[in-house]
Amino acid sequence: MGKQNSAILTSLFFSLLFLAACNSPYTIKNKGYSKLSFPAKSYQSFNQASAPYSFEYPSYAVIDEDVNKQRTGLQKGKWLNIRFPGQEAIIYVSYIAMQPMQLDTLIRDAYTFANNHNNMASSIADSLFQNPNGVEGVFFTIGGEVATPYQFFLTDSTHHFFRGALYYDATPNQDSLAPVNTFLLADIQHILNTFRWKK
Repeated sequence: MGKQNSAILTSLFFSLLFLAACNSPYTIKNKGYSKLSFPAKSYQSFNQASAPYSFEYPSYAVIDEDVNKQRTGLQKGKWLNIRFPGQEAIIYVSYIAMQPMQLDTLIRDAYTFANNHNNMASSIADSLFQNPNGVEGVFFTIGGEVATPYQFFLTDSTHHFFRGALYYDATPNQDSLAPVNTFLLADIQHILNTFRWKK
């Protein structure tokens, strides 16, 4: 008889627990990511006397030249970071005043930097381009769960080599970063299309 009472009490307990759970409020779970808002597109000029290049960059971005504090000689004043505080992203920019016969090495290095993400990338595509000012370069699009979806380099093949790579401060997530990638791609394209060598 004791075992039967115990079974009845256990059954009653779970029935009451089930009924109590049915009365608890239901919370809708989000199936996607929060909608992001972006600033309106507007651009300003980067045209410093110490730099052998100029371009237009977004007004909501910040040029950070602190990277030059550790540089001397020919490289000083020509490297920079373009920060996007609202998107937690940075374009790391390096500039090389080329020496004779250095072009092949710099191009090979640029491809190596892009291909370093092969283990996480679902795709890597490179495309040649020439902007309206006659500046030529290569643009890399890197797909998948990578921290750097876009890289590029520009060169006049004799004197200048300018390389950039977009990185995020956040953990890579292809789905959540997709709208940010699209937004910043337009800005990178504007930088490249307005880029010119001064000499």
